[in-house]
Amino acid sequence: MKEVVLHIYDVTNSGSEKTNNTILQINRIFKDRIGLGGIFHSAIQVYGDEEWSFGFCEQGSGVFSCPPGKNPMYTYREHIILGETNCSILKVNQILRELSQAWPGHSYDLLAKNCNHFCDAFCERLGVQKLPGWVNRFANAGDTAIVVAENAALHLRQAKDEIVTASKVAYRFMAGLASNSRATPESPSYSNRGSPRFQGAWFKNLMSIGAKPSAGTSEIPDETDDSPLYRQKPSELSQHNSRQNS
Repeated sequence: MKEVVLHIYDVTNSGSEKTNNTILQINRIFKDRIGLGGIFHSAIQVYGDEEWSFGFCEQGSGVFSCPPGKNPMYTYREHIILGETNCSILKVNQILRELSQAWPGHSYDLLAKNCNHFCDAFCERLGVQKLPGWVNRFANAGDTAIVVAENAALHLRQAKDEIVTASKVAYRFMAGLASNSRATPESPSYSNRGSPRFQGAWFKNLMSIGAKPSAGTSEIPDETDDSPLYRQKPSELSQHNSRQNS
């Protein structure tokens, strides 16, 4: 059996120090203070010295790898051990090849198909628990109701004014990312996200019942290769980041 590790980052790749500080504030309030969620990037490590995730690119697979905790696009936050997989390294290589084909970079969607959704799919194939709900809760709140811990109501009342203000900032930020995440206008999940009705529903889902794409390219190991999984070269990650941010 092999340990499966989730690596989590604060999304701080906007190019604006003010925006990055706003994201960090959102994450401190919503995650660190009340345990609700935030704006995060995630990646999975199993076998070898690399983590695997998913991000936008115009051509090819959106599945990529980089050294654990070293994605240059974001600010590293923490890691969580999700359990142990019974999959051999050969089986993990096969899973990654299949996911690489099933997750093309152009299919990336901030709210519907992001890095956290990919990590959930990878974990399911590995036979371990999925990501904690708070990691992708801000995205999920755009489409469905969520469950919050029993003591959340008390914390929400204690910090009501601050949370309401931060929630508006968080929504504006998420809506801005969604509008720039290369989703097509024909996409049902894309068409209504800027409306006041969607904004109200997003906040209601977030509060009543209860991360920006990464980038990179990778080579999936050969089917018969039982060596440690491929580690992406830093130069390749930089080239992919440049394509995403252009």
